[in-house]
This record gives sequence, C-alpha cells and structure tokens, in this order.
Amino acid sequence: MLICVGKATKLASDLEAKNKVYLADFEIGYATDTYDIEGKRIAENLIEVSKDNLELSFKKFIGDIKQVPPMYSAIKIDGNKLYHLARKGIEVERPERDVTIEYIKLLDFKDNKAKIETKVSKGCYIRSLIYDIGLDLGTYATMTELQRVDVGEHSLTNSYTLEQMEEMAQNNDLSFLKSIEEVFSYEKYNLETEKEFTLFKNGNTVKIKESLENKKYRIYFQDEFLGLASIENNNLLKGYKYY
Repeated sequence: MLICVGKATKLASDLEAKNKVYLADFEIGYATDTYDIEGKRIAENLIEVSKDNLELSFKKFIGDIKQVPPMYSAIKIDGNKLYHLARKGIEVERPERDVTIEYIKLLDFKDNKAKIETKVSKGCYIRSLIYDIGLDLGTYATMTELQRVDVGEHSLTNSYTLEQMEEMAQNNDLSFLKSIEEVFSYEKYNLETEKEFTLFKNGNTVKIKESLENKKYRIYFQDEFLGLASIENNNLLKGYKYY
C-alpha cells in the first residue's frame, strides 16, 4: 500500500491510477457468491482442466476488455454500495467497465489449483478476472489468495512494514519517506517566467515555447515543485494536480 502524507495526499489519486501487478491463487471447479474463498459456495462443476487450455484461456483476456464487477464490491449504483445490496440477497445489473490486462503469467498449476502473476489497469477486479476465466473454461474458478506486489514503479520488495518504520523513526532514520521526485517517474519540466508560473498556479493553460511530447510531467518553477501537468498539442501545458 502506498501512503501519502502532508501535501502529497493531493497526488494520491495519480498514484492509484497506475497499473498494478498482483499474485493470485485460484481453484477451478466451483464458484462462490463473492468470487473468492471467503464467500458461500453457489455452484460446482468439477472437470479436469489442462495447463494448455488454461493458458489458451488467458490469451483471450489480454488487452482492453470489458469486465463486470462483482456484487461484493464497494462500487455504488443508485447511491447504494453493491456489497450492501449483496448482503441483503439483492443482485442488480452492473454496467461493464473498461479495463486493461497487460499480461497473465501462469506460475504454478496442479490439481486444478493455479497461481498467476498479472498486470492490470486501475479498476480491474482480479476476482472477476478469475471468475470469467473459469466460465471461459466451461466451469467455474474462485480466487483463494491475492497479493499486490507492484503499483506503477513501486514494488513490494522496496516497501516497509509498520514495525520497521516505527523502529527506524525511533532511530531518527526517515529514509522510508520518499520525495516527489522518487515517487513520480514523470519527466521534469521547469516553467521559465513569472507569467507562466502565475498562469499555472491559477489553473490556466500555459502555452510553452518548445515542442514537447504529449505526456505527463512534473512541473517546477525556480526548483520548487508545483504539481503535475499534461502536454497537449505539443506545446499546451495543462495542470491537473497542484502541490
């Protein structure tokens, strides 16, 4: 989990929007109402699935796909969170969502139990992905374990536990805190004039002199970080997050 503190909380949504890598375990042959092991078993179809067929199924879900979120989720429909409705035994139609699956790697498979690594866009439910893979195989599949290991450029291998951070802080070691420059890999862009600075801070589009690639940038003026912006038409700088 990425935790922002102070003014950096203004930028948290940009971090959460990054693609994520998960490790997930699942079992083939049954379904639950929550699509994971915590739910009530609602369907069963015990068939033997081969490794080749499983990997062929994965290929059908790579790229931009439509996904229906599970009923047991925090998504709101008509002001009601879906899991509140689900607990009352009410199922409603959920609109499909556009999500992207960058890859699915099969790490282990034995006796209809699989472990995968997958990289997905924001908004993708791994439970739903696994459930849909089960349906594609002519049966069901239920997630049994999930671990998020990467968010954008940030990896679980470079993270700290609360206990570790507490111990480090007691020793006046705050190296677990990361600067904006370390957190965002966007290229740096310096505003050149007071006029550009004022326009940016007031939320206006800034027309810059040079031609830049249309992408996101970290914006500075006189070495002070101001926020995040995107470039449109190669020379129109539009801020969308202000620090």
